[in-house]
Amino acid sequence: MFIVENYLLAVILCVVTMVCWGSWGNTQKLAAKSWRYELFYWDYVIGIVLLSLIFGFTLGSVGDQGRSFVNDIAQVSTNSFWNAFAGGIIFNASNILLSASISLAGMAVAFPVGVGLALVLGVFINYFGAPQGDPITLFTGVALIVVAIVLNSAASGKISQKSEERKTKKKGIIIAIFAGFLMSFFYRFVASAMDLNNLEDPIKGMLTPYGAFFIFSLGILASNFLFNTFVMRRPFVGEPVSYKQYCKGSSKMHLVGILGGIVWGVGTALSYIAAGKAGPAISYALGQGAPMIAALWGVFIWKEFKGASRNVYNMLLLMFLLFVAGLSLIVASGSN
Repeated sequence: MFIVENYLLAVILCVVTMVCWGSWGNTQKLAAKSWRYELFYWDYVIGIVLLSLIFGFTLGSVGDQGRSFVNDIAQVSTNSFWNAFAGGIIFNASNILLSASISLAGMAVAFPVGVGLALVLGVFINYFGAPQGDPITLFTGVALIVVAIVLNSAASGKISQKSEERKTKKKGIIIAIFAGFLMSFFYRFVASAMDLNNLEDPIKGMLTPYGAFFIFSLGILASNFLFNTFVMRRPFVGEPVSYKQYCKGSSKMHLVGILGGIVWGVGTALSYIAAGKAGPAISYALGQGAPMIAALWGVFIWKEFKGASRNVYNMLLLMFLLFVAGLSLIVASGSN
């Protein structure tokens, strides 16, 4: 299987993760014009499962290093299986909430609040679960990102909106906070199922990143029958939707959702692969720099801050600068 040999390559893969995690929401925005997010989400999950299989039978099965994908799945212990599976369940619950918050508050607001909160809590959880990197530099970088998140929320609050729009956006922000809290836990469960200290010869019963990602995706798929079915029947906004409506969707709409899952899945797989060299805390933290990417899409492509004052744009600029500074410190913490 493919194994990352040096820290620089691990950082590059984590940056790709950040771009993927910050960009998949664009597919939801594209589909939202004629396709409810609850329906979109089924195709998104299918895309994740397909990508996990593609990575497993390609990068997870080439070369002489490590354990091949099929052999990895065949030897997994009960404990490792359920840790990776539980990670998928936790992620899915949080991501459904995040998708709902995007539909209510927009990408430029929901992502920085939800994923930014997940970054802060998740770094603490992952670092103390598997300490790697200089803690002072790492947590200083996280602190800068916290300030960036606060600035983003403040900028959003300064946009003049109708009373109903403000109420909807506020609801979206509250949901994003719950999503971020839940999301901070999923990575630690998956990381505990992998032998990150010895990917070339993993401990029997533990998983490689490729096997862990596949089982993680199964957790997402299985839990989706419960979580997304519930949200379809009791949506956060709008009328209930049905599986009959999903089956009537066009091929184009289904492909957009699958593409969203593939984009997110590429980022996740690379994050797990990089974790062996960078460590879970740094790998997770860099990937969760995604709010900066999502905010860029929201500001410049989707025009979610159109008509805002110069003061608001100055706050957004400062937010981006703080995000970059924070992420730079997180990278530096791993090279110490």
